[in-house]
Amino acid sequence: MQTIFQSVQVTFRYAVCFTNGLFGPENPLLEEVIRAQSDSLPTKVFFIVDGGVALHHPGLSGEIESYCRYRTQLLTLVQAPLVMEGGECAKNDPANVEVVYEAIHRLGLDRHSYIVVVGGGALIDMVGYAAATAHRGVRLIRVPTTVLAQNDSGVGVKNGINAYNKKNFLGTFAPPAAVLNDFDFLCTLCERDWRSGMAEAVKVALIKDAKFFEFIEEHAGVLSGRDMPAMEHLIHRCAQLHLEHIAGSGDPFEFGSSRPLDFGHWAAHKLEPLTGYTLRHGEAVAVGIALDTTYAYLSGLLAKSDWQRVLNVLLALGLAVHTPELSLYHDRTDARCILQGLNEFREHLGGKLTIMLLARIGQGIEVHEMDEDKIIESIELLAHYQIQPSQEPCREQTPALVY
Repeated sequence: MQTIFQSVQVTFRYAVCFTNGLFGPENPLLEEVIRAQSDSLPTKVFFIVDGGVALHHPGLSGEIESYCRYRTQLLTLVQAPLVMEGGECAKNDPANVEVVYEAIHRLGLDRHSYIVVVGGGALIDMVGYAAATAHRGVRLIRVPTTVLAQNDSGVGVKNGINAYNKKNFLGTFAPPAAVLNDFDFLCTLCERDWRSGMAEAVKVALIKDAKFFEFIEEHAGVLSGRDMPAMEHLIHRCAQLHLEHIAGSGDPFEFGSSRPLDFGHWAAHKLEPLTGYTLRHGEAVAVGIALDTTYAYLSGLLAKSDWQRVLNVLLALGLAVHTPELSLYHDRTDARCILQGLNEFREHLGGKLTIMLLARIGQGIEVHEMDEDKIIESIELLAHYQIQPSQEPCREQTPALVY
């Protein structure tokens, strides 16, 4: 028998940029990004815009067309921006992927063309999946427009859609050409979307950076009150921590079973379809963080004071720590039981079950099994908590938890 072995090394490099007024006539960022990556100019560019963004920014399509019109030596706008439905609906209906495929085919886009997707994380995921699989990869520029997309889902290397009532059942690992975060888009977010995106920042702070958690703790009041400088700092640091993990973990495409950045996500991914996706992803992650933090406390892994600090911060940010769907289905063999989320999480990862818990704030610890009875006990404990309003929910004056 003869065997030939070959090792292939591929380096990906992409920029995550922060700006205001991305499509303003004097902002050179998009132009610079495309010019730096294109071998021949002009290059074809196709824009897809989230319907929610288009509704709250009615002049956006005109701004994009004007931006491209004055840069015809660099950009060929192949058609007016395509507006598509955002939110989890974008990932639930496979017809949306077909719409993008058809446009790529009809417009003659190739692997040197650009798709620029402007919207929330769900639309970015769906368009990214279509772009990654058409021609085995059309260049994608992401313009995230929500807190969650700017600090987490929009900056990484994953794309995906939902199928078989499972979150991200179909997907790819395909780094974007660039990520352009325009803070101006955050100004029109509703309260739920403003708040829910901060759950991912709490998540990465808890497992990676105790000082960052202290920042969130001390600024919870102004963050929930929509203070933009505080939010800009939160997004920048959260994105930085995510990128450092992707680049430095040694497993950017998740071939192994360890996924620290999915702290709180095994339950979150189950809760979203259980609620018919009425629960925002960030809201589900907040509940998942509360559940796993409570489990760590009851298991003796986490000090009570740290457990209380975590729950207090989530509550101070206006995020729930419990939702009725955690307890609705008591039969553990029922596919709708929250405990089935563990099996689905194991299946999604492959290999052995690996769950990230907390040893202390700023330090995670991986476990490979969870006691189902203790999970139920944790759910029951969370169900009894209520928030007592505080004027200044910060580290020294966090809302009290009453049990």
